[in-house]
Amino acid sequence: MQNLRKKFPVLNQCIYANTAATGLLNEDLMEWRQEHDLDYLIGGSEMKMKSFEAMSDIKATVGDFFNCKWENVALVPNFTLGLNMLLDGLPDNKNVLLLENDYPSLNWPFETRNFKTQYVEIDEKLEDSILEKVKTGHIDILALSLVQWLNGIKIDLDFLKNLKKEFPDLLIIADGTQFCGTQDFDFQASGVDVLVASTYKWLLSGFGNAFVLVKEKAKEHFKLKHIGYASVGGDSTKRENIPFCKHLEPGHLDSLNFGSLQFSLNFLKDIGIHHITAQLEKLSTKAKTGFSSLGLLEEKVVLRNMHSTIFNIKGDKELFKKLEQENIVCALRGNGIRLSFHFYNTENEIDAIMDILKS
Repeated sequence: MQNLRKKFPVLNQCIYANTAATGLLNEDLMEWRQEHDLDYLIGGSEMKMKSFEAMSDIKATVGDFFNCKWENVALVPNFTLGLNMLLDGLPDNKNVLLLENDYPSLNWPFETRNFKTQYVEIDEKLEDSILEKVKTGHIDILALSLVQWLNGIKIDLDFLKNLKKEFPDLLIIADGTQFCGTQDFDFQASGVDVLVASTYKWLLSGFGNAFVLVKEKAKEHFKLKHIGYASVGGDSTKRENIPFCKHLEPGHLDSLNFGSLQFSLNFLKDIGIHHITAQLEKLSTKAKTGFSSLGLLEEKVVLRNMHSTIFNIKGDKELFKKLEQENIVCALRGNGIRLSFHFYNTENEIDAIMDILKS
């Protein structure tokens, strides 16, 4: 991992603990993007027409990375647009279970439509609370982030798998934005029916690209409404026979952004997702132990067995300013300061942050 740090020049200037806000651009991807635009500069429309043809290949790369058939992958500009297009295809008056203080772009689209929403608290008993609600609340849809944006609490994926087995008619919609790129994820074998994720964070793909993964059986829940010329690939005769995922792609897809996604997935694959996970587990354990020893973590985070590498420590604007002055890049979120670590971070960096917090 030490050699990989050289590909991220920002790391020479600071301790970057802000991947939960924005993943870093690496030199290899920057070079690919420059070559892409040079090809466009000298190739014009011919280059762009070829790039549109490559979208199926990009979907195949996404599908391979997460074990999902390429035809069940949709490319969308961001998580929020993807989710809203999906929800426009759901019937009204569904009973939806959400998590309190989950990411606004996940909860708000449900709350502003004609759904009946119920909530569970995000705490150390999160899974038990979800199970109890599903058993007693006549829930049709469970929608949640796999990793919480504010404090990094991570849902037990085995729990979701067992929940789906026990309640096969429950539609589980997941936000994977703070999760995808942190561990191996077999979508087909998971309990998730629909996963939507922006890829500018842990997948390091830059902005303007996201994806939707959907299981075959889950399509029965939706009657998608969005449509455009790109839905039929420029062939008007196909208007009455549009595949599910093409409803989520009504307009053109940008070859720079989605090419960046493909490049980044191959980059992470070359590193090895298991190597990435091993590094993140080390960082998570070290950070959780250190921050909890200083009494900086919420009790619900300390009490949970598993955790991501996103931490919200107790602190005010004064402490935040102090961290900034020490060249720690982090973010004010919720009632504290959010620190998040990716594979390009080190245990020594966590030690350095701990020393500042102790002082």
